[in-house]
Amino acid sequence: MLTRLHHVLVACPAGSEDALRAFYGAVLGMTEVAKPAVLAARGGVWFRSGPVEIHCGVEADFRPARKAHPGLLADDLDGLAAASDAAGHPVEWDPHFPGHRRLYVSDPVGNRLELLEPLSAG
Repeated sequence: MLTRLHHVLVACPAGSEDALRAFYGAVLGMTEVAKPAVLAARGGVWFRSGPVEIHCGVEADFRPARKAHPGLLADDLDGLAAASDAAGHPVEWDPHFPGHRRLYVSDPVGNRLELLEPLSAG
């Protein structure tokens, strides 16, 4: 039986690690996680925020995921939207997810991310 999601992997091209650090680290506020040595040799970079992990793995014939995406819950969606816009990553608001505010943003290599904030019950 599955108990929870460990991580989501998004693909990236070789050499994009610094741009990914700037986005996932500086813009989204995630912390870089050291990869095990055997995996670090492959390139890419991993990030964590609380129980959420995103692994950016190098793919030789890289094409960004434009439809598939991780859906990430946030507690300050407006702050993340402002930080994304300020860093040159425009957001697309989408009101069509019941019970949540939601936006889409692309990482520096073009992978789509969905950021959601639950609406208050009151």
